[in-house]
Order: sequence, then structure tokens, then C-alpha cells
Amino acid sequence: MERESERNLNDGIKKEESRLFGITTYRNFKFKELIENGAYEKVVRYMYRPTDPSSLGVIRFLFGLLMLVDLPEERGGSEIDIRWGEPRDCHFPLFPIMQPLAFPHMALLYGLMWFGACGIMLGYKFRLSTLLFGIPYWYLLLLDKSFWNNHSYLYGIVTILLAGSSANNYFSVDSLLDEKKKNRDVPYWNYFILKFQFFLLYFLAGLKKTDTEWIEGYSMTDLGSHWVFAPFKIILTSDQIDYLVVHWFGFILDLTVGFWMLIEITRPIAMIFCACFHLMNSRLFSIGMFPYVCLATMPLFCAENWPRKLLNIFHNNGTYNPKPNPTCIYKLDEINQYKDLQLPRDVTWKHKLVVALLLTHCGFQVFLPYSHFITKGYNNWTNGLYGYSWDMMVHSWNTALVVIKVVDNNSGEEFFLDPEAWTQNDRWTKHADMCLQYAHCLKNNLLLDLEHEKSRTSSEDSKEVGLRHITSENISIYVDVWCSLNGRFQQRMYDPNYDLLKANWSPFRPVEWLKPVLTEYNDLRSQMNHITQEVYSWSNYTDVLFIADFPGLYLENFITEDLRNVTLMVLEGEVFYEVEDEHSAQSFGTKLSQNQSVPVEVGMFHKIHTISATPSCYMYIYVNKSREHLGDVPGPADSDRDVMYSPFPLIEDVQFRIDSFLLMINHISNSFLHVLYNQPLIRRTRLPLSQ
Repeated sequence: MERESERNLNDGIKKEESRLFGITTYRNFKFKELIENGAYEKVVRYMYRPTDPSSLGVIRFLFGLLMLVDLPEERGGSEIDIRWGEPRDCHFPLFPIMQPLAFPHMALLYGLMWFGACGIMLGYKFRLSTLLFGIPYWYLLLLDKSFWNNHSYLYGIVTILLAGSSANNYFSVDSLLDEKKKNRDVPYWNYFILKFQFFLLYFLAGLKKTDTEWIEGYSMTDLGSHWVFAPFKIILTSDQIDYLVVHWFGFILDLTVGFWMLIEITRPIAMIFCACFHLMNSRLFSIGMFPYVCLATMPLFCAENWPRKLLNIFHNNGTYNPKPNPTCIYKLDEINQYKDLQLPRDVTWKHKLVVALLLTHCGFQVFLPYSHFITKGYNNWTNGLYGYSWDMMVHSWNTALVVIKVVDNNSGEEFFLDPEAWTQNDRWTKHADMCLQYAHCLKNNLLLDLEHEKSRTSSEDSKEVGLRHITSENISIYVDVWCSLNGRFQQRMYDPNYDLLKANWSPFRPVEWLKPVLTEYNDLRSQMNHITQEVYSWSNYTDVLFIADFPGLYLENFITEDLRNVTLMVLEGEVFYEVEDEHSAQSFGTKLSQNQSVPVEVGMFHKIHTISATPSCYMYIYVNKSREHLGDVPGPADSDRDVMYSPFPLIEDVQFRIDSFLLMINHISNSFLHVLYNQPLIRRTRLPLSQ
């Protein structure tokens, strides 16, 4: 009888709600109602109807907890000294005016973020806590585009949305200290805006996967052998798992799961699939707390009072006996007063402003992933900067070579720099705007070296530093990046003859030194896969590298003596293979056409000129002697990947996370003592990425 009474009550509320808003069913809803007189006020009243705060309180707690775990890891808290300790390191801010603070002050920012995340989790001084976490978080995010990820952007957005909510009305210290807050209802918009944000996360990720690269199965490869797909291996091959499960099922799930979770009947099954999807992603990819944040926010799609129902079940030996809450559950004879009880009596300008801001946020979040026709300067082979477009895993990159050439225009000398110099990662190589920033950072560092060299007086110092490379500010910097997008040929991404220090770049104009992706050879990817499988079948130590180049350009390459039986074969176009004889200072070469090959000399440089009117495509086939000698001994990368094969998410990394947390606390405390008492700083130095 109690359940039937509650069901009748809910039905009555829904009918009265429909009467109030002029909406009998979703099917009969008409857009013109929104533009009728008073329609916006009805929307405002609906957004402000009181709602149970329990689900929001639990989600706030879980989000704060996961941010505490995220802070020492993806935010770099355990390596503050490495990420921000070297003042000459190159960073890539969205706005050039932004610059990192000194190392000890950056560490103190992490301390503020930690206290803020703690406050969010506990619901203590909630508004202040969201500011302590959110402001430094966005500062760090905007300070370096090379660390942007979709989920990093998501965390920042969720923090902003929580800051304006009443998520501390339940399961919080604030509600214990303030009786007025304790279990007080929250406006429905607190749920609506978060639910919208995560619905958009799934839906837009699905829309982005309508890209032909994803649909045709080129985005993600070699995942079918992972242990998480063991049940599918009974009936499918690894390639079939890659195509059907990873690409097609992932596409359908992302595109539709948000709708299924909104519908009460399909919600349980949808949530099971969604939970499995996130847990599998946590094992497949190193994406930090993102899968767990998605798991923690799935209850947004459930009834707002699910925590109370769950507690009541435990308190009543497995049966749910609802206890009326006078602020949100009403007797049937109170339905006539529903408008006054459930909705604000007077809609003020503040209510209207808040709802207008919410709707503006919704529109902005829908528009931003498709705004790349405006910000053309950030478009490269993929549109926009990675982090707000939700094109998750749609594009996979494989970089073969990065060459940085510095030319002293006064002396005419050329020299080359390590592409890992003064950088934290190699994300900059895929974005023209970051290449430009990196070039200017290199120039500043080289000029600092020049000034330092000029200031030396003793010959002893001169011997320690070595010969200088530049003689003045009159230098040029050229960047040549060779990479493959979604299994295509390795090709150069930028014009190697373009001086980046004289670049004409604007956020609103296309990049003029960007080379296009050679999409005309997309059909050759199936042939490349066939050749690769054939080469791999010869032995465990044979390998192949596919390269494409533009007419009039050449690749200068050096084959180390670690390789043997190196062969160059042309697949499309014509090339001229040139080898320079170091003893006679003369060069000799061979012209090669389609399907012709030549053995390649090891231990010396050679050039491959593209002499055809169309781009050339060729491949190196070789045997790796070092790998053959070692007998496939697993390296550090293999040991790192073993973690991803653990069936216990989060648990297996407890010690690692404890160590990371302690390192972060050590950096923060050391910096605090340095600022207050001038205690010496302890800072590690960064090893090159290749080490």
C-alpha cells in the first residue's frame, strides 16, 4: 500500500507539473511554447524546483576524492620540481602573457589545490574550497597546452559548475555545522547542468567517432590482444575485436548511452554497459582518474534520492519504506498547492540570470567542439587543440623523426638541437602554434647562452662551456617533423624550409607552413598492412618503415650499424637515392621508379630526393641486429605496460600513489619553508625523454 501510495503521489506530481508547464507529454512538446509570453518564467521555475540533495552530495564527495588522487599524478604534483623547477624550460600557454611563477610559489599553488580538493570532498567551506582548487587548476591548465586532455578540461568545467551549486547540503561538514543547510533541498538546475555536461561528454564523443577514420577501423589498432577482451576471443579474432568491438561498439555506446541512461526502463542495463566500458578503458589506456570520474558521476542519471533509498533499505532489513520529506514529498491533497510548494513564489531577476547563464553554458559547450572554423590557426592535421573537442582516441600518432635546425645567418653555420631540449613532452610537435612558441623559446635560451659566453673572462671557463654555436640574434630556426596519422605513411608535417622566427601566424588564419596529409594514398593502407604482416613473418627481428614525401623535397637519413640487410623500395612515384662518399667528397646515386629497390649502406648518411611530379611513397625493410642479439628482452616500456594488464583497477597502484602523494607534500612543505625561512630548496633535474 505504501509503494502504491508513493506511486500515485509521483504520478500526481508529474501530471500537475505537466499542467503547470503546458506540457502533457514529451511527444506533444512544441518549441513555440518557449517563445510564448511567460514561457521563460516557467523554465526558470522548473530549474528552481526543490530537489533532494543526497545524490549531489555523494557525487561531490567522490569527485573531490578523485581530484586528491589526480593531483599528484596527472597534475604533476609529485614532480613539481621537474615540471616547474627549471626556469628555462619551454611552456606553451594559451595566452602568451601568462608565465609560470617561481618554483616555490608554484608548489604553494599545489598546496592550495590540495586543500581545495579536500574541502570539496568533505564539503567544508565549500565555496572557498572550489575557488582554492578551481582557480589554480585553470591557471595550470591554461599555462601549458601541451598537457591538455579532454578529461583535464572536464575536471575544470565540473569544478566551475560545482562552485555555483549547493552540493554541500548533504554528506558534508558544512551541513553538520549549519542546521539550515543540513539536508536542505537544492534547485533542480544543480543536477540538470551536471547531467547535461556528462550527457554531452558521451554524445559528442560519439558524434566525433562518425569520422571515417574511426568507422573504417584505423584509429585504434592492436588492442584486440589485451586481456580485457578475453571473452570476445572465443568467437572473434584480434583484428575483428579491433574493428567490431573497439570501433563500432565504442561508437554506438558513446553515441547512445546518454539517452539510454536518461530512460528509466533502460537505465540499469545501460549503466552496466557504461561501467564495463569505463573499467576496460582504465585497463587499456593510461588516462588517470578519467574512467573513475565517469563512474562516480553515472548516478547523476538516477533518481536524486537514490542514496536515501539505499540507506533505508539497509536500515529496514532489505525493504524500502520511504519516509516523507516535508520539503519535497507531498500528500495527494497538497497537489493543488504544488505550484506554491515546489516552485519559487516569486521569480526574481537573479533566478532569471542564473538560468540564462546555464543555458549560455549549454550552448557554448555544444558550439565549442565545432568552433574550429573560427580558430583556424590551431587547426593542423586535426582540428583544434586537444582538450575541448571530445575527439577522444579518434586520432593515433606515430612520430618517427623530429629535426630542429638552427642557422646562424651571420656566419652561415648550421647546427642541430635535440628536440627534447627544454621540453616536458613531445605534444608540441603536432601543433604549429606550439612549434612557433618552442622556436622563440629556443631562441631566448640560445641568446642566454650567448650572453653567458660573452661574460666569461677566464680561459678555464671557456674550456668548460665549449664552443659557441651562434654569434648574434640573427638566426633562423627550422623544424621538420615526420609522423604518421592513423596508420598512414610517415610524412613531413611542416615545410622544412620555413623560418619559424619569421612566421606569420594568427589564431584566425590557416597555418601557412603546414603540409597537408597525403589522403590520396589512404587506399594503400591495406597494402601496407599486408606487407607488414609478410615482413613480420620472415623473422621476429625484421621490420618495415613506410615513408611518403612531397615533390622537390628530400629526406636525409642515417642508418645505424644496429641494422642490417636494409633495403629501399619505391611504392609510388620516382626518387633519386643519393649517397655521399666521405673520402672523395663526391656523391653517387640511383634513380628508382615504382617497385624498384636498392640496398642501403649502413653507417653513413644518404638522401632520398622525390623527383616525380606527384608525391613519392617508399619503404625501408631491415633486420634489427640489437633486438636479434638481445633476443627480445623486455624493456622499460614492457614493464610499464604490465601494470595495464592488472585486473585490479586502482588497488595495484596504492603504493605508487602513496609515494606520489608523499613526494608532493615534500615539495610543498620544502617550498613553504623556503618562502618563510629561506630554507634551501631541494630540486631534482630532468633526464631527457629518451632516457
